[in-house]
Amino acid sequence: MRIRAISYDRDLKIVPNVWVCIPLVYWVLVGKGRTLGGSVAKLTIKVTILFILVTSIGSAQAPRGQQRPPRPGVKTPGVQIPISELKPDAVFEIPGTPDWIAIDEQVWVSNRPRNTVARLDPKTNTVVEHITVGKSPCSGLAAAFGSVWVPNCGDPSLSRIDLKTGKVTATIPIGIGDSEGGIAAGAGSIWLMTDKKGTLARLDPADNKVVAEIQLPPGSFTVAFGEGAVWVTGTETNVLSRVDPQRNVVIETIPVGKTPRFLTVGGGFVWTLNQAEGNLSKVDVKTNKVVATIELGVPGGGGEISFGEGSVWVTTFEFPITRVDPKTDKVLQQFKGEGGDAIRAGLGSVWLSNLRQGNMWRLDPRRIEATVAK
Repeated sequence: MRIRAISYDRDLKIVPNVWVCIPLVYWVLVGKGRTLGGSVAKLTIKVTILFILVTSIGSAQAPRGQQRPPRPGVKTPGVQIPISELKPDAVFEIPGTPDWIAIDEQVWVSNRPRNTVARLDPKTNTVVEHITVGKSPCSGLAAAFGSVWVPNCGDPSLSRIDLKTGKVTATIPIGIGDSEGGIAAGAGSIWLMTDKKGTLARLDPADNKVVAEIQLPPGSFTVAFGEGAVWVTGTETNVLSRVDPQRNVVIETIPVGKTPRFLTVGGGFVWTLNQAEGNLSKVDVKTNKVVATIELGVPGGGGEISFGEGSVWVTTFEFPITRVDPKTDKVLQQFKGEGGDAIRAGLGSVWLSNLRQGNMWRLDPRRIEATVAK
């Protein structure tokens, strides 16, 4: 019997690993110290039980009723382009599952199964080092206050890496609200959700202590900072919460699209990626109102969004890059094919982590804009 190992995938959460099945295989073949010389009937019973157990594990992880809906993408003629037409300026090999991205003068990429964060040098386009952090880094990265801040779902904890030395200077025990979340820096603090009940924690980087906790709607997971406020998506309540960092209070609760998860702030707006319908909500920070809903055709779990280099950038599996004009709210390009999982714009480039391919792409936004459907 051949059992295939299945690894971590943000689109499907955690799926079965071969290590779960190894003890069962040993029990079938060896039993209590016996060889295969036992009766055929007993072996048949064991194989049957093993089959039921392995099948049950797979079924529990991906029940038929919860399968991801198909992603049709945008149907506007000339918008969809094969990802094979796009040529990266650099490819960084990061064995494992490169995922969340943070950018300062260098680029940082988390790698959950390896318990590491990779540091990339944008001047030489090389992977400088792989830094060991806590168990199962997840839920975003943030570069601020001379450090990279790494949430770890396995411990749970928050690792702090010195930007200059690449050394872990602190490991802070703290809850992580969800593996699919986010961490933000702003107003002299680090912000992250610490449980599924809606607790937003504010940490002081001077002493790594929680100095405030703010109650948000349950099922709020992803945090961003911009336009003088903390913004948090309420994935289970279909809202966007606006927190005043001066008073540590929620000042607005804004209805957005269904199942908002990831978000970005830029151009005077907050943009939420709504997983249920695969669209964007564009929220005006002056009025706290949704002023546009942009259809992307990418429903389902996973994905990421970033603002920068003149565009809003979205990544999902099947459509690694979708580019939106923040002024006209039009989808200008949508690249279809393999790749994607997290995306960031910065240092004059677009950075795309390809979780399933084990690498990171660096792309010139001008090259992306110049790539057209044939």
